[in-house]
Amino acid sequence: MKKVIAAINMTIDGFCDHTSGVPDEEIHQHYADLLRSAGTALYGRITYQLMEFWRTVLENPTGDKAMDDFAVAIDNTPKIVFSHTLKSVDWKSAKLASQDLEKEVLELKQQSGKDIFVCSPSLIVALTKLNLIDEYQLCVHPVVAGSGLPLFKNISEKITLKLIKTKTFSGGAVILYYGPLTSTAQA
Repeated sequence: MKKVIAAINMTIDGFCDHTSGVPDEEIHQHYADLLRSAGTALYGRITYQLMEFWRTVLENPTGDKAMDDFAVAIDNTPKIVFSHTLKSVDWKSAKLASQDLEKEVLELKQQSGKDIFVCSPSLIVALTKLNLIDEYQLCVHPVVAGSGLPLFKNISEKITLKLIKTKTFSGGAVILYYGPLTSTAQA
């Protein structure tokens, strides 16, 4: 059965903002490798529209190998977009969700293949509330943003996680890998 993995960048003060992090070559390479290992990436509308930036890098490569590799990886990764406002998406590897989040994820988990990565704060919160996240990969950047969107906004119950491992980057970012303290994720 596939795992549902929440993978997100955040600042040291807990805000999710793709523009506040320190995306150096090492981090771009890590996430390009992660996307190549993904069966599907799930996005909400806002994050999906931010990620469309990488289509411009595909059309006009930067010459930075890590950035250009990331653009290829995200382009090749199947994406499902959850939106109440978008009527269509035109990225060849993306499609709009055809069911609600819980049904879509439960159906994806039952299929064979690679894991499911959840890449939007709103979807991470919703799937956390549904007890469907099998692993959290929180990349904490050495930046204090001061304001922004907190990752676990609207979570009102205490959730205790178990640290599985860490990965430290030379620029100071650290990925914290957490799993449920007890295996209670729905099958």
